[in-house]
Formats: sequence, structure tokens, C-alpha cells
Amino acid sequence: MILLNSNDMTKLGCGECIGCSDCCRSMGQSIVLDPYDIYQLQKATKQCFAQLMQETIELHVEDGLILPSLKMQNGTDACGFLSKEGRCSIHVDRPGLCRLFPLGRNYDEKGLRYFLLEDACRMPNRTKVKIKKWLGVSALPQYEKFLVEWHDLRKGIQGKILEKQSDEYTQNINVRMLEIFYQKPYDMTEDFFMQFEKRREIFISEML
Repeated sequence: MILLNSNDMTKLGCGECIGCSDCCRSMGQSIVLDPYDIYQLQKATKQCFAQLMQETIELHVEDGLILPSLKMQNGTDACGFLSKEGRCSIHVDRPGLCRLFPLGRNYDEKGLRYFLLEDACRMPNRTKVKIKKWLGVSALPQYEKFLVEWHDLRKGIQGKILEKQSDEYTQNINVRMLEIFYQKPYDMTEDFFMQFEKRREIFISEML
């Protein structure tokens, strides 16, 4: 596996996915949403977390944590944000895992790096694109810092759950995590990353 930085180039260009929407279908609950994703979805749809839960997202358990993910729709098995024309209706504000594809993320002592999922995209003759251009995140350094902090926080929570071996603690920490990072609305007029830092400090002081 070749690990890449955001300034590296790799074969990502796919002609804007013309005629293809495979990665928006039959994904189960694999498109897990982080707090930044929820912030972006709230901005794009003008809906709160509870409203999003009615149709386009759902909760599932992953390694002991209850987390939201995109919901595939009954009948079509497609993402709820996929239009009839097979295009993403929230493309500018799409979740991080959608933005990332066909890349994966690797977290180690050097921080966050990327790798190409060689056979994930069926589009032929992909062209080389710089990763940071592909991601299209304006505040990429802050976003990558957030991703590392969120990854580390999740690992810390999972470690506590294993240490405590308590159903009550597991329930309480999951409820509080959902409340602080997902259910409490984000202020669209303020910087997300500053809001996340404040919430992370509160959560750590209360639960870890």
C-alpha cells in the first residue's frame, strides 16, 4: 500500500462520473458520518439532525459506538441524496467518505495519509489528479486536523468501553456523544472547527 499526502497526485479523475453512480448505491451503512459531515448536511439541506433522520440518515453500531450513516432508500437501494438523473444533489457539501472515494485514509504516527483503493471505481482510464484538488475542501489543513482528532477520540471512547465492560457506561457515553457532536445544532454563521474543539473539550471533561 502506497501512502500519499494531499499534495501528491494519483489516478482519481473519472470524467465527473458521467453515466455512473455505482458508489451511491448498495452501500449499506458503510458511509459513516462524522460531525463535519452533519454540519455540511445541515448547511446544504437546512434540516436539523432529527429531520435528516427521517429520510436520509440512520443510526448503526460500529465497534461499540452508535454513529449515523447515510441511508440507502427502500426500493432503489440508493443514497437519499441521489437525484433521478443519477447525480448527487448535495455534491458541494457531500460527506467526507463520498468526497474521498476512491481513496482510503490511513492514521499512524505521521498523522493522516491517503491510499488509492485500486479496484473500487469501475471507471476506465482514470487520470492523475492532486489529492487536495480531488477532496475540494477549502480549509484542508484544519479539516485534516479535525479528522485526526475525531479518529483519536473515537479510539479513546472505544478503549474506555472495553475497559469499563459496562452496558450502562456504554449507553451513557453513546447518548452523550450523539447529543454533543450530532444532535445539538451547529451555528452555520460560525467556523465549524472552533465549534468542534469546544464540544470535544466538553465531552472529554465529562466522559473520559
